[in-house]
Amino acid sequence: MPKITQAKVLIISTNGFEQSELEFPRDQLREKGAQVHVASLDGKSIKGWEGADWGREAEADLRIEDADPTQYDALVIPGGQINPDLLRVEPAVIALVRAFAHQGKTIAAVCHAPWVLIEAGIATGREMTGYPSIRTDLKNAGAKVLDEPVVCDSAIVTSRNPDDLKAFVSKIVEEIEEGRHNQKAA
Repeated sequence: MPKITQAKVLIISTNGFEQSELEFPRDQLREKGAQVHVASLDGKSIKGWEGADWGREAEADLRIEDADPTQYDALVIPGGQINPDLLRVEPAVIALVRAFAHQGKTIAAVCHAPWVLIEAGIATGREMTGYPSIRTDLKNAGAKVLDEPVVCDSAIVTSRNPDDLKAFVSKIVEEIEEGRHNQKAA
């Protein structure tokens, strides 16, 4: 059984991520001993969104297209409205999400980030949650939508909003420590 202290976690994001939805998982997972990398589209720092305006920058460690999914135990996608909407049209992002799913690794998406999972074709037949405004999208993609702080289905972890982040991170840790999951057919 893998331990969180030996885990490598990849967070993918671009500008417009919900500030807390990148920072809280990044910082909490690091505090628990995981090695956490942030990948952006161009490998450069990205700017968050907090409240009604731009927030703080987050440093990036690499470009999303250079990330090797075999080197990581989990993938985390922060929400916010802007970030996942920009990520879901990027072929490198979709390929990466599909690779994590194919390998049965933990994929965690919060708020609007399940949009990326829909685009990658891995929402169908799964129990999921997300921000209220994307629940129809999840349903239309074939997911069974629940209104709970955290929903996990075959290593796919989803949460609704920043209020759910403690439960979100706890479930990510639990899933990493359970190890690889058998792929659920979409």
